[in-house]
Amino acid sequence: MTAPTATVVRLKLSLLRNGLRQSGGRRAAYVASAVVTLVFAVLQLIGLIALRGHAHADALVVLLVAVLGLGWAVMPLFFPGGDETLDPTRLVMLPLRPRPLVRALLAASLVGIGPLFTVLMLVGSVVAVAHGAAAYVVAVVAVVLGLLVCVALARAVAAANVRLLSSRRGRDLAVLSGLVIAVGVQVVNFGAQKLGTAGLGQLDPVADVLRWLPPASVVGAVDSVSEGAYGRAAGQLALGVAVLAGLVWVWARSLDRLMTAPDGSTLWSAERDARERPSGAGWARLLPGGRTGTVMERSLRYVWRDPKTKTAWVTSLAIGLIVPVFNALQGTGSIYFACFAAGMLGVQMYNQFGQDTSAFWMVALTISSPRDAYVELRARALALLVITLPYATLVTVVTTALLGDWPRLPEVLGLSLALLGAMLTTGAWTSARFPYSIPQEGHKNVAPGQTGLAWISIVGGMVAAALLCAPVIAVTIWLNVTGDGAMWSWVLLPVGAVYGTAITLLGLRLAAPRVADRLPEILAAVSKG
Repeated sequence: MTAPTATVVRLKLSLLRNGLRQSGGRRAAYVASAVVTLVFAVLQLIGLIALRGHAHADALVVLLVAVLGLGWAVMPLFFPGGDETLDPTRLVMLPLRPRPLVRALLAASLVGIGPLFTVLMLVGSVVAVAHGAAAYVVAVVAVVLGLLVCVALARAVAAANVRLLSSRRGRDLAVLSGLVIAVGVQVVNFGAQKLGTAGLGQLDPVADVLRWLPPASVVGAVDSVSEGAYGRAAGQLALGVAVLAGLVWVWARSLDRLMTAPDGSTLWSAERDARERPSGAGWARLLPGGRTGTVMERSLRYVWRDPKTKTAWVTSLAIGLIVPVFNALQGTGSIYFACFAAGMLGVQMYNQFGQDTSAFWMVALTISSPRDAYVELRARALALLVITLPYATLVTVVTTALLGDWPRLPEVLGLSLALLGAMLTTGAWTSARFPYSIPQEGHKNVAPGQTGLAWISIVGGMVAAALLCAPVIAVTIWLNVTGDGAMWSWVLLPVGAVYGTAITLLGLRLAAPRVADRLPEILAAVSKG
């Protein structure tokens, strides 16, 4: 290795070693995650080797390597802080040219659990389809080439987006990881069920396309050699080499631009952004005037700008859609699962003041009477309804369309509105009675020592909300067990809307005096940590 390469590799090892020295908990977490990852990789390796001789093994391993490459491409966007050497701007002050730096960073990228996991997956994939001495020789080349393509892909994506990833909005991309994981799990589950009933032969059409897309093409080359198609194998390997060269070129160009072009911290760029930025948000003009509109705008800006609040909203929006829709697609769902959307978003009403953290003292200064507290709570509830009402309606309509059960649409939508009203009611009350702090740093959503408060607030509030919905649920059951109830099920839509509105207003009225009386206690609770 050249001097820059050896230095950067040692830097990567030093960063890893020093990170583990920071605390015993971090060291234990790293070791545990490494063990779990390696055990999973070894089990996958054994399973892939066991596929040798299966008629559709080639389709499965090609798809597996394609998914592996996709993971390398998107992980730098969702977890930019996972590897300090992913940010080449840390090296811009060093006298290094792009080409030596590319070689050094490429070598450093091969150090870690991720590359080892990738190697094991590639080895299992090529062994599953390799038959004959020539295929095993090509398999060795395929493993090396596949690993380099994956690593270069991750580095090229990270270098091209490093300015974005180092900004505040760029760091918010990590919020999407929860959505991607949630959707991905459901997609994998749905696909596994389909494969379990239809067989691996369903993968052949997809694999025929993916075997020409690196890094999956390198596994396709091994399979082609096993079938005696040497020309096709040479083309697939050449495609892998060409893509690797292209990724390295893009990577080098990105590094050159990062080291020479001005970034967003320069005065010229800041002045340009100020000229291009519109004065005021147009949507804010649609809000009502006075304190109500001000509080609504503040709450909606929290949803868009605050990382913790945005994470909670994105997760709720994703799960609220995934649960009813995927169950409907699998043929095992019920139209009543659509109420899940209203329930997930209604949880956002809980711990309203904890979302403000220590900044709640500015809100507390504006509350001098139960009337002020009522207007504050009402505006926060209205801000939540701006998103929740259309979303819950959309999820209900989509679920109904997938199941084809249109006669039940009014009653399910009425149930959703009643549930949402109950959640807003209990959320306002628990926000006043059981407030807790949300740490701004790290991944914890509850400050130390307040876990019990969080459980009481959320679980107790959800149980109370279910009890508040009992009258509407009882009417729904009665209409469904009655012979002529189907023709009157439409009544549940206005009943649910009126009932949800009534209990929401009642809950806000009852919670407002408690907020006004407990302002010092609430401020102390939400400012902790």
